[in-house]
Amino acid sequence: MSAFVALDPRTYQALPGEFETTTAAELERLATAARAAFGPYSRLPGAERARFLRAVADGLEAAAAPIAARAVAESGLPEGRIGGEVARTSNQLRMFARLIETDDWLDPRIDAGDPERAPAPKPDVRSFKRPLGPVAVFGASNFPLAFSVAGGDTASALAAGCPVIAKAHPSHPGTSRLVADVVLAAARATGMPAGVFGLVQEPGHELGQALVLRPEIKAVGFTGSRAGGEALMRLAASRPTPIPVYAEMGSVNPVFVMPGALAARSEAVAQGLFASFTLGVGQFCTNPGVTLVPVGQDGDRFVARLAEATNAAGAGVMLNRTVCERYGQGLAELEAAGGRPVARGAEAQTTAPEVGAQGAGAQAAAARGSDLGGADAQGAYGTPTLWEADIRAATAEPGLLAEVFGPSTLVLRYRDFGELLAFAEGLEGQLTATVQAEADELEGLAPLIDVLAERAGRLILNQYPTGVEVGPAMVHGGPYPATSDGRSTSVGTHAIDRFTRLVAYQNFPPELLPTALR
Repeated sequence: MSAFVALDPRTYQALPGEFETTTAAELERLATAARAAFGPYSRLPGAERARFLRAVADGLEAAAAPIAARAVAESGLPEGRIGGEVARTSNQLRMFARLIETDDWLDPRIDAGDPERAPAPKPDVRSFKRPLGPVAVFGASNFPLAFSVAGGDTASALAAGCPVIAKAHPSHPGTSRLVADVVLAAARATGMPAGVFGLVQEPGHELGQALVLRPEIKAVGFTGSRAGGEALMRLAASRPTPIPVYAEMGSVNPVFVMPGALAARSEAVAQGLFASFTLGVGQFCTNPGVTLVPVGQDGDRFVARLAEATNAAGAGVMLNRTVCERYGQGLAELEAAGGRPVARGAEAQTTAPEVGAQGAGAQAAAARGSDLGGADAQGAYGTPTLWEADIRAATAEPGLLAEVFGPSTLVLRYRDFGELLAFAEGLEGQLTATVQAEADELEGLAPLIDVLAERAGRLILNQYPTGVEVGPAMVHGGPYPATSDGRSTSVGTHAIDRFTRLVAYQNFPPELLPTALR
C-alpha cells in the first residue's frame, strides 16, 4: 500500500497523519460486500433504515469537535462555517429519516383489477419505487461534510435502500476517515448488514474511475467540476451496462438587476451581491458569477459601489492548490475573452507580482497570491475581483460566461429589456437565476421568468443564490451543463428519487406483493 498526507491550504504544509491508499483488492471486497448487503438492506422497513440514519446524525454531533478541527485544517474553511456544516449534515440525515418512516415517498399506486370489465378484463396493476443498488458517492472539495462521505448523496442513497461506497476527496482524507468511522459505528449499533457502507481513499483519480466501472455499482453521485462530472459520465456510459451519473457541476448563476431595484435600493443590492460572490472565498457552485446591470448613472453608481467593496476586501484561503490555480487560470481566460478588470481586493502579504489591471498574468497572480506572513509561507489564497463587459460581447464570446470558481463576478451592462431577454434565451443550463426587482416591475417580468424557468433549477427573487436551504422543497439542480440530468436534485427530499426505479406488479396475490402495494 502507498500512503499519502493532507496539506494545510493556508501553508501547503503536511498535516499530521498518513492515509493508506485503498488497494484494488480492497475495492473489490467493498464492492462485493455492498452487493451482498443490497438485498437485506433494501428489504428493511423504512423505520429501520431511519433508525440507522438518525444514529449517524447523533454520532456526527457527538464527534463534532474532532471532526470540525480536522475539517478546518484540511479545507481552510473557518470554524463557524464547519460548525454549520456539521449541523447541516446531521439535519439532512434526519430529514431523510423522517421521509422514509412511512411508505408515502415510494409513491405506491394501486390500480385494482376488474375481471368483469368488457370487452376485456382489466388487470390488477400496482407500482412503486424500488432502490437501484449500491451507489458510488464522490466527495466534494468545497463541502468536506455536507457534500461528502455522509453528505446529501450518501444520506439519500442510504434512505432509498442503497448501500454506499464513498470516494473521499483527496484534500480531506482525515475528515473523511473520521466521518466514515461514525457511519460504520452507527451501522453496527443498529444492526445494518455488513457492507452497507464503505470508504475509498486515494490521492488521485484512478480508484474512483475503477469504482464507477465496478459491475456492482448501479448509480453515481458527484459534486464538482464540469470536467470531472463529464469524465464520470463518459466512464459510466462506456460500461457494458451503463448506469446513471448524477453530477452537479456548477454554473454562473446570473443575477438580473432591474432598473427599479437600482433606483430604490442600489446600496442594499450592491452589499448583498458583494457578500454573496465573496462568501466562502467564492467557492460555491451557486456563486453569482454574472450580474446584469442597466447602463446609465444608476448602473454606474452601482458598479462603483461594488468596486469600492471589492477593493477594500482581503484575500481569503482557498480550498487547495488546484482550486487556487484554476481560479487564476479562470481569471486569465476571462480577461482573454474580453472581460475588463474593474477592481481587485488586497492580496495576502506576498512577494508575487503586483496585481491590477495590467494583464492576465497579473490577474492570475491575484489568485495564486500565496505568501502569508512571509515569502516562505506558501499557501492557497484568492483575491476578490470585479469585471465588466458589454452584454453584446458576452453573446458573441462564450468565454465570458465560463464559470470562474472563486470570489469574482462579471458585470454585463444592458440597454433595454429586449436585450436582457435575448441574453437569457441564450443561456446554458444553470443551477440558479436571480432577479432583483421592485413590485411595480414584476408584472412585466413574466416573459423573463418563463425563459429562466426553462434554464435554471431554482429561481430567486430579491434574495441571493448562495445559501441552499436544506428542506423538502429545495431544488439544487438544473439543465445540462449545470448538472448531468436536469430532472433531478441533490438537495431536498426529491434527491432520493435519483437512486430508485419504478417497478409494476401485475396480477400478483397479496402475499407476494411488497408491503407498500398490499
